[in-house]
Amino acid sequence: MVASEFVSELRQRYGIEFHDLSLLDEAFTHSSYVNEHKELGLKDNERLEFLGDAVLEITVSDYLYRHFPDLPEGKLTRMRAAIVQTKSFSAFAKEAHFDQYIKLGKGEENAGARQRKTLLEDLFEAFNGALYLDQGRKANVLFAEQVIFPKIAAGQFAANMDHKTALQEFVQQNGEVVIAYELQSEAGPAHDRQFLVDVTVDGKVLGSGTGKNKKAAEQAAANDALTKLQRPSE
Repeated sequence: MVASEFVSELRQRYGIEFHDLSLLDEAFTHSSYVNEHKELGLKDNERLEFLGDAVLEITVSDYLYRHFPDLPEGKLTRMRAAIVQTKSFSAFAKEAHFDQYIKLGKGEENAGARQRKTLLEDLFEAFNGALYLDQGRKANVLFAEQVIFPKIAAGQFAANMDHKTALQEFVQQNGEVVIAYELQSEAGPAHDRQFLVDVTVDGKVLGSGTGKNKKAAEQAAANDALTKLQRPSE
């Protein structure tokens, strides 16, 4: 079975406690381990990976649809593609320490597969597939709220998106307003400056952002304002 310390870590870090630990164990069992231990009759995580891929796509799609109401379909698709990819999912898996608990065959272990991005992507998907079967999609959303959604809100996957234009379009839906970006401070050595900018709409501060130059800080401030304006009312 999966290591007890991992079960404890999931509970402490994410508030996740599996009802059926065999699902969690299956999610963390690589096909190479199954092939080397055929006498145990184990299942690998490939079917859970298939399911988790679909669960994650709808979870991310739902979040983007609700939190970016003014983005057209094309931009939503590009943002989702940036999130639902090997680089992103493998990074999420490492952040959650999943790489430490995957069960690999000796050959794969010796080949360094534990750090292979495609393997970590598959593992992240398999975990979410197992979580879905164990507790339903609400549990996937709660997990994503801790691991994925904060990075989306911070603009990590929107490097090619123009937040300033999006903010302008959002706040001017009901008429013209005055939008201004005000430099509040700059600090750090010349090779690593950090700029802090506030964005105001009709004189009211709606967001703040930092960046290595004024343009980047302004984009971050606009994204911050958009996130706050689009946040569902409690």
